Amino acid sequence: MKVQLKSQKSWIEGTFCKRECAKIIPAFRDPHRCHGGCHVCQNLIRCCCGRLIGDHPGLDYDWPIYATPQESSDEEWLVHKHTKTSPTDAFGTINFQDGHHTYHAKYLRIAYDTSLDLLMHLMIKEWQMELPKLVISVHGGVQHFKLSSKIKQVFSKGLVKAAETTGAWILTEGINTGVSKHVGDALKAHGSQHLRKICAIGIPSWGVIENQKDLIGKDMVCFYQTLVNPLSKFTSLNSMHSHFIMVDDGTVGKSGSELKFRRRLEEYISLQKIHTRMGQGVPVVGLVVEGGPNVILMVWEYVRSSPSVPVVVCEGTGRAADILAFTHKRTADENARIYLIITIMSLTPGA
Repeated sequence: MKVQLKSQKSWIEGTFCKRECAKIIPAFRDPHRCHGGCHVCQNLIRCCCGRLIGDHPGLDYDWPIYATPQESSDEEWLVHKHTKTSPTDAFGTINFQDGHHTYHAKYLRIAYDTSLDLLMHLMIKEWQMELPKLVISVHGGVQHFKLSSKIKQVFSKGLVKAAETTGAWILTEGINTGVSKHVGDALKAHGSQHLRKICAIGIPSWGVIENQKDLIGKDMVCFYQTLVNPLSKFTSLNSMHSHFIMVDDGTVGKSGSELKFRRRLEEYISLQKIHTRMGQGVPVVGLVVEGGPNVILMVWEYVRSSPSVPVVVCEGTGRAADILAFTHKRTADENARIYLIITIMSLTPGA
């Protein structure tokens, strides 16, 4: 159910853009399948952007039915080359119904290369968010993973206390699986009446969000369904986040651009001055819970940046977090330690 609040063109619509595929380049997988522009192909073959060929309104597709992939095109589909921008068509307020409680979140679909000046203006002036005194950027597994009750309790209390006492913004992917869900669970367990004093900002890829159609509309109040088909490759939003910045690079079912966007946003926020006279910027801290290879690469980028970003690794949560903790503890080379500026938060039982 959606309710439209304003019909006139708003500042948001005139300022921010979405991205959509502008050229169909088939992603061939079966060399024996018809590669033509027939109705069957349009409903079976996907473009390299991730959409079905038939789901490109306004784009013609006239591939010869006899052509092979090699004969058809050697062109590589690229986001910056084969997508186009147009005014964003998804922004407003999401209402999440959770039992007897309704949680509200501001949201916006924006292109991956959006000006951060404009975005910060939106967040501070339009959404009335206070500039943070700290940014806690949480990284970890995106798929479901379990934490023991003890580890989950320590993690939850520590995260909420850190955010409440410092006036921090918590950044996650904002989805209802993996570490983002654990962050949401922490906010739900310890928030009560103080919940909305914590800004938890979800930065997911627009192309992986389940029930996208519910979000399309200008200045909307939409009632969002978080339940998803277990077999779906898409994921729903986590209801405990207060804001969502949905990063759009024109692809469907793919992720990656949102992490680069988040890193750009972190760097931009870090340059904002908390105390103008002192010239103090906003500190950024990385927080690692579980995770895979991409998390290790992100930590590597954090500690190699100038100035380096401190990283808190939650030891005992598994996979990447435990590998990083193990490496840090057993690194004898002091020079290597310069590039691995990591604080280990031990969450193992008995610690």
